[in-house]
Amino acid sequence: MTRRIALAVMSLVTVLLVLTVVPLGLSLADRERASFRQSTEDADRALAAAAEEHLSDHGSAASLRRMLVRGTEPGACAAVFDAAGREVASTPCPQQSAAQFAETREQWAAMARSVLAHAGTVTRTQDDRLAVAVPVGETSSPVGVSVLSRSADPTNDRIAEMWARLAGIGVGGLVAGALLAVVLARWVGRPLRSVDSAARELGEGRLDVRADGGQGPVEVRRLASTFNTMAARMETLIHGHRAVIADVSHQLRTPLTALRLRLDMLATETPGDELTATELAAAQQEITRLSRLVDGLLAVARAENAVPRPVAVRVDEVVEDRLAAWTPVAQERQVRLTARCRPGLTARLGAGDLEQVLDNLLANALDAVGEGATVRVEGRARQGRVLLTVADDGPGMSAAAQETAFHRFSSPQASGTGLGLAIVHRLLTANGGSVRLEDTPGGGVTVVMELPLA
Repeated sequence: MTRRIALAVMSLVTVLLVLTVVPLGLSLADRERASFRQSTEDADRALAAAAEEHLSDHGSAASLRRMLVRGTEPGACAAVFDAAGREVASTPCPQQSAAQFAETREQWAAMARSVLAHAGTVTRTQDDRLAVAVPVGETSSPVGVSVLSRSADPTNDRIAEMWARLAGIGVGGLVAGALLAVVLARWVGRPLRSVDSAARELGEGRLDVRADGGQGPVEVRRLASTFNTMAARMETLIHGHRAVIADVSHQLRTPLTALRLRLDMLATETPGDELTATELAAAQQEITRLSRLVDGLLAVARAENAVPRPVAVRVDEVVEDRLAAWTPVAQERQVRLTARCRPGLTARLGAGDLEQVLDNLLANALDAVGEGATVRVEGRARQGRVLLTVADDGPGMSAAAQETAFHRFSSPQASGTGLGLAIVHRLLTANGGSVRLEDTPGGGVTVVMELPLA
């Protein structure tokens, strides 16, 4: 954003400078040229007034030539023509060869004939020189023509100097605009980056992070203040929720433990009554199931309250470690565990989340399949994501059961709590991943997980 603001301000300053400096430079250049043309015409009219006396009195060409030399400035040259268009006297132009001066005199003669024919002023520019021809005497009946040629180099030098000054002003304005743009962009961008950094850290689990709201425009300071208020309320709600869960956990486990102890005591005190013993055993099973249900609820609540801070996790190493931990259980149940994971495969997950996900999925798979079955874990990278699958060749699940598998208390097993897949779903979605169920070719269920690639 800082770069965009700076570029926008610099573009605006550049457009304003171009629209201001270029027309001003063109106007000043035209004014300089017009002033040069007017001054040349005035000087030529002065020469014509002086030459009128010589032509009227039929003075000598030598005296007329001396008058032209005295009346012209250094670097200029002039000529006087009579009423018939014949050259009476002339002065050579500096820095011109004889051939060039002969060509110039021919041009002057043509200009003189034009003035005599139309009784007006004629101007012509050639080789950076301006030539002006004016009538001598009355305009209606001139007695001759005066031609003055002056170099335009001084005028061109002044115009070039003027453009250089305007270019310097433009560059100075552009530099000032660039500095202003950078200062403005940093003034706006720095507090926004602070809010962005704080929001990112809050999303990664740092509930105590706050944005610096003392800099920048009023709107940005207001945004930082609103963000800090939201973060404080979120921290209060999450901590309060965790405290409630801890209290409920303690309050539920204590009476359940006491009830289990009482049932155990009753079972030992009534060994002869078969019906009573059966009922007590069923009650003990229900208490055990209720205890597992409370533990599962607490696990789901902790997973929902946890805000993971993603780190780089070696998927292949975690898969190898969890299979090694579950292999004794699988061998006891005569189930084969296999794994095929690309070496070096790395995902971004919260620390310990992938281990918990695999433990839940492997436990569910081992409970679902029978003897001689196989559970396969595979991992690979695909389209910027980590694709991890856990497949079994057990009895499988119906389409309706798959649709509700990630909901709480959706397990079809009477001995389970129905919370294992809910915990998996929560942990993966909190880390920016996804999970779905598919049918395994040949029978069984495949859990397909997509994880962010590190």
